[in-house]
Amino acid sequence: MNLRFPLSLLGLLWLASAVPSRAAEASVVPDTLKQRIASCTACHGEHGEGTPESGFFPRLAGKPAGYLARQISNFQVGLRKYAPMEYTVRGLSPAYMHEIAGYFAAQQVPYARSPVPAVSTATLQRGEALATAGDPARKLPACAACHGAQLTGVEPDIPGLVGLPYDYISAQLGSWRTHTRAMVAPDCMATIAARLSEADITAVSAWLATREVPVDAHAQPPGTVTPPIACGVLEAKEAAR
Repeated sequence: MNLRFPLSLLGLLWLASAVPSRAAEASVVPDTLKQRIASCTACHGEHGEGTPESGFFPRLAGKPAGYLARQISNFQVGLRKYAPMEYTVRGLSPAYMHEIAGYFAAQQVPYARSPVPAVSTATLQRGEALATAGDPARKLPACAACHGAQLTGVEPDIPGLVGLPYDYISAQLGSWRTHTRAMVAPDCMATIAARLSEADITAVSAWLATREVPVDAHAQPPGTVTPPIACGVLEAKEAAR
């Protein structure tokens, strides 16, 4: 008796039953944090290093976890406006926001330079003055008064400014002026940004984007910086003089 045909038929039936199950196994997505934050890393880089070449998506790696969690929450409740981010975070629980923030805060990756427009030496000098000394006559505090002496941020929730793209910094300052980025009251940055001219925004954004990142780019420990009070616009300091 020739059994080759029946055996072939049985083999085909076995393959037909086995292939779908193997395909189903292959389609199972691993439940890992790395997989679950794929929508974050698609824009911000695998380790939150940002995309300096785009000049828009900022670095997340190494920023204080409290700051990152607060920004995720701000997108969720509408204090910050950017449709892709609002969509991405709208269903996240507070615990999950902190888990994501903790992941990116712990990442240690090198900084990369981003493109900076050609500006004059005078413009860079103005930007340095605003960042390091402020402009008391216009009630503008130095960036360093809140963001730390090296502008690397302060734990638990003040971000670093060094290593950020020029386009991102200028866009965020503009967003505070147009109220498409906000904080719960008192919104200190909105107050400060409203006092900056367009030339000031160009100057401080350019200087920050060209600044060398310190060897130790970690945020300063909690309590090492006492920001100017009254939303950092110097009224309280002036009253105390």
